[in-house]
Amino acid sequence: MKTFVYVDAFNLYYGAVKHTPYKWLDFGALCRVMIPKNTVACIKYFTARVHPRGDDPDQPTRQAVYLRALQTIPNLQIVFGHYLSHVVWMPLAHPTPGQKPFVQVIKTEEKGSDVNLATHLLVDASDGAFECAVIVSGDSDLRAPIQVVLSNFHKTVGVLNPQKTPCKALQSVARFYKHIRESALQASQFPPVLTDARGSFHKPGSW
Repeated sequence: MKTFVYVDAFNLYYGAVKHTPYKWLDFGALCRVMIPKNTVACIKYFTARVHPRGDDPDQPTRQAVYLRALQTIPNLQIVFGHYLSHVVWMPLAHPTPGQKPFVQVIKTEEKGSDVNLATHLLVDASDGAFECAVIVSGDSDLRAPIQVVLSNFHKTVGVLNPQKTPCKALQSVARFYKHIRESALQASQFPPVLTDARGSFHKPGSW
């Protein structure tokens, strides 16, 4: 089946690859491992550019190298949302007697990627761009657009869930549902050195 893959990068990163050695993930290879019978015509990767933080000033540099790696996949498109950071008051879980029960923290939120993913999914379904859509996410908010694609456009929709726990909301509507296994991530890594039109570049050393 002609298949479009929609990747919720934020959900994938925090669900499957953070604190692992599998951040150098080749999505073309992952598709071949997870959905080997599908003809993947397009991979859409929904993300946002990160900003340097005091505890990790090199994070944007590593992300830029990874996005460059993704662009070596011929049928992959990167769609950007954005991050918002602001200071908020949050309650302490276990305040000590006499201590203020609230502290100020920097809260960072990714904005736009889930909406972008849902919009692209619905527009592509309306255009008849695919026979099958595969959603890489465990975000229950995507249940509604998946239902529309199934009921209004009569397309097949599957879910590859990167989260450790099942998402019952997506599991209940998807035509097929798989958890992304550690063995699949391990088998789907880019080589340490890649080459594009600008020359050769390396996997980030800390990865």
